[in-house]
Amino acid sequence: MASFKVTGGNPLRGAITPQGAKNEALQVLCACLLTPEKITIHNIPDILDVLNLIDLLRSMGVEVTSLSDHDYAFQARNINIDYLLSDNFKERSAGLRGSLMIIGPLLARFGKGYIPRPGGDKIGRRRMDTHINGLISLGAKFDYEYNEEFYRLECKKLKGCYLLLEEASVTGTANIIMAATLADGETTIYHAACEPYIQQLCLMLNRMGAKITGIGSNMLSIKGVDRLTGCEHTLLPDMIEIGSFIGLAAMTRSEILIRNVSYPNLGMIPNVFRKLGIDFEVRNDDIFIPSQDHYQVDTFIDGSILTIDDAPWPGFTPDLLSVVLVVATQARGSVLIHQKMFESRLFFVDKLIDMGAQIILCDPHRATVIGLDHQIQLRPTVMTSPDIRAGVALLIAALSAHGTSIIHNIEQIDRGYQYIDERLNALGAKITRLNNRSG
Repeated sequence: MASFKVTGGNPLRGAITPQGAKNEALQVLCACLLTPEKITIHNIPDILDVLNLIDLLRSMGVEVTSLSDHDYAFQARNINIDYLLSDNFKERSAGLRGSLMIIGPLLARFGKGYIPRPGGDKIGRRRMDTHINGLISLGAKFDYEYNEEFYRLECKKLKGCYLLLEEASVTGTANIIMAATLADGETTIYHAACEPYIQQLCLMLNRMGAKITGIGSNMLSIKGVDRLTGCEHTLLPDMIEIGSFIGLAAMTRSEILIRNVSYPNLGMIPNVFRKLGIDFEVRNDDIFIPSQDHYQVDTFIDGSILTIDDAPWPGFTPDLLSVVLVVATQARGSVLIHQKMFESRLFFVDKLIDMGAQIILCDPHRATVIGLDHQIQLRPTVMTSPDIRAGVALLIAALSAHGTSIIHNIEQIDRGYQYIDERLNALGAKITRLNNRSG
């Protein structure tokens, strides 16, 4: 198990370019299973979750060609369906949350979709009901082997239908969209997720010959086609990484230029950081964050404490609430963080409290942060990364603290952030990667 040794208290300076979007990558990689023709994808991030999914696709029979560091070609013309029942497949896919999005494409093209109960972050319950119930509505027969925690879906031919999703699940919407592209007739998905990731997936599928309308809204119409073809696709920059860099700059009083952010696709992310009092400039498609000694949290119009909560797009993404929480610890003012989706995502705050942060964990979903305004610096400590987003929040805290901290289980951070230590060290950070827990 690897660790980071972080010497904090040093302002950073320089320019950084965000990686390709992790969540989008997981979706469009699974979409390669919908056609036997070649698909080329650009700007793929070199992170564990994505590399593991590429390796899983390769094991299934997908021909994978590396064109450059972040560009790949995929051709799924010889898929081994029997491999999906093997112990090797069950072991590989069980630890990868994104693997569940292979079910829709496989079911649509081959009439069979198998997957073990997927793993991923330990942030609370992450139900698959939206995925499974949507595919059942399209005509799939479902069986769940409780002893092995293995899902089986089969059908002769999917048929379009009207679907009102139980929740605006991003991965659930993606799975159903991909399945519906090859179904007979028309599928209408209401209460669909409409994040930029979903929009990008729909645009890619349309270039492959799909007929999807309503892109960008929460009602999608999909007219099934007989076959899909190859295409080229370029991933957006990762908006979660962009938000993380904005928070890092403010927390460490650094001057950072974030290049090529695709600003129109950031939604309300910039506005939330502005509510925390963080100043920045938009320069063409770059974001410049100047060094700030203080950032003042807004209040509501009546003077009551600001609440920042997550919501389906275009609401604020839950993936950045951990970063917002840690950044608020050094703001001037107080804020209530309300994490609605996952009941375990805020449990990392005990480490921030150990570092001297003033946080009241109200319940599993809410925490009140009383900003220290840099009057009291966070103390270095030893901590363990519980998930991707909490991991990078703890890294930001460690870079702010004066002294040396150790962060264990950084494989969690590596799952979502590409070469994060090397890229931040290039800006002046002092992060050393250790190969064991000895510190």
